[in-house]
Amino acid sequence: MSKLWGGRFTKETNKLVEELTASISFDQKLANEDIDGSLAHVQMLGECGIISTEDADKIKEGLQKVKTKLENGELEYSVANEDIHMNVEKFLIDEIGPVGGKLHTGRSRNDQVATDMHLYLKNHTKDIISLVEAVQGAIISQAEKNIETIIPGYTHLQRAQPVSFAHHLMAYFWMLERDKGRLVDSLERVNWLPLGAGALAGTTFPINRERVAELLGFEHVYPNSMDAVSDRDFILEFLSTASILMMHISRLSEELVIWSSQEFQFVELDDSFCTGSSIMPQKKNPDVPELLRAKTGRVYGNLMGLLTVLKGLPLAYNKDMQEDKEGMFDTVETLEGSLQLLAPMIETMFVNVENMAKAVNNDYSNATDIADYLVTKGLPFRDAHEVIGKIVLYAIEQKKFLLDLKMEEYEKFSSLFEEDIYKVLAPAHVMGARNSYGGTSPVQVKEQIELAKKNLG
Repeated sequence: MSKLWGGRFTKETNKLVEELTASISFDQKLANEDIDGSLAHVQMLGECGIISTEDADKIKEGLQKVKTKLENGELEYSVANEDIHMNVEKFLIDEIGPVGGKLHTGRSRNDQVATDMHLYLKNHTKDIISLVEAVQGAIISQAEKNIETIIPGYTHLQRAQPVSFAHHLMAYFWMLERDKGRLVDSLERVNWLPLGAGALAGTTFPINRERVAELLGFEHVYPNSMDAVSDRDFILEFLSTASILMMHISRLSEELVIWSSQEFQFVELDDSFCTGSSIMPQKKNPDVPELLRAKTGRVYGNLMGLLTVLKGLPLAYNKDMQEDKEGMFDTVETLEGSLQLLAPMIETMFVNVENMAKAVNNDYSNATDIADYLVTKGLPFRDAHEVIGKIVLYAIEQKKFLLDLKMEEYEKFSSLFEEDIYKVLAPAHVMGARNSYGGTSPVQVKEQIELAKKNLG
């Protein structure tokens, strides 16, 4: 039999079965991690005297040659060898002969694949954290330039109160800060070594799992071999965190789409992040934020897919678990690609300060401040709320905004109004008056940005 496990079998594998069960088409992405895990494993085998030092050195030399070929793009994977583990072992044996078969002593593909995925997520989670920080840096860069820029703040997508554009952007900084915290925290669960658990029950060889953990940079070793080979909740946690992160990216993308529309014209995205129409030459389409918004769905789908795969599995390893990889790879690649585009798109966008200012001068978003004004004059808030409601209705009927009303018009509704009402209603004053901690006043926004810089390091 040509299979490395073929001794038990009397027939060749059906070709359709071979195609169904083979995972090399996608798990080749784990090649680097598989080789690194094997290098640590064989180092330990030699140190523990399980194989001779001479054999261990020969295998390490062979693995390094395989790794060089991987880096040079010279490896040709075979479906007949099923997965990345058996392909790498075959490459090794081709390099150094039968002694390469000793590499698999004291381990199984079950603990090997789990180790590969732990290594893969450990490496890529750190990369994603760096990319999140790059987006946060871009947000701070735009925020610092727009502390005094006033934009309508919305609730229910209706204009509510004027806010600093920097304040609006910084809301996403803090969302990403929590996403980053979740990613950092998830590394605690990723940082466990499965290797040495064997197929499910451990091994008869006197291995040193702590030494392998040390060589691979893991902080912990799984204390239960069955858990080690069947655990995938570290991937579920990553996919869950990734889904929340993509949701935040999608919300920001939605705002960029809205703000860049002709109806709003609050921002203009750089040409390098937009596309045109094949028949309408005037179009400038915000394709990048639209696609980021859409790609959130595939990340959600990857989470639900793996939850469904795992929900009914008995211990320990089952072939179902081969379906754990493609969604993980896709999510990593989607996140990395999205974040790499988001940072420069935010940093290079043009902020139309004039259009934002026009918007806050042509609405009723300063109405709350009239109520607050009357409260400071001694009127109970509920009574003040009723008064301002009537004033807004009157202004709408007169086709005027609140700053357009004359003093005698205000006095029809309350004798408490004085000339200082016009200062109170100015959008810059409305924004600056919200000086409570975390508020939108320029003073608070500056402090917020400084805090964000400290968090970013």
